[in-house]
Amino acid sequence: MTYEELQRKYGDELCITETDLSNVNGLKGLYVDGCVAIEKNMMLKEKGCVLAEEVGHHLTSVGDILMQDNTNNRRQERKARIVGYNIQIGLYGLINAYKAGCKNSYEVAEYLDVTEAFLQDAVKYYKDKYGLLAKVDGYIIYFEPSLGVMEMI
Repeated sequence: MTYEELQRKYGDELCITETDLSNVNGLKGLYVDGCVAIEKNMMLKEKGCVLAEEVGHHLTSVGDILMQDNTNNRRQERKARIVGYNIQIGLYGLINAYKAGCKNSYEVAEYLDVTEAFLQDAVKYYKDKYGLLAKVDGYIIYFEPSLGVMEMI
């Protein structure tokens, strides 16, 4: 989903504001009590990735988890990030990118409107979760040696 699509989808649930977060230890996004602050000085793709993760915090996080030296806070951060991966990418997103003719990670990231780094992090998560490949509705998604999708016949 594009940044604008995410704003439309979650705008009724969340107040979403772009602001300067550079004074807050380099945070790109912050979720507090139903409101999301997004660093205004980013490209739209990056804003979309950040907003997806902040939606993840809205859906999964409890309390103040800014202090990442706490194990529970790190778990909540990871859980929110995973929600972001599934909102922006998901296994079906990888399949749809394949169907659209995407041949490499750059093209997949462009098709899904995410940064390459976000895509790489998501693929690493999917590999950790599913192993080297996942089978979904007649498709095989390979996570190594490089991202690829193949239709089963």
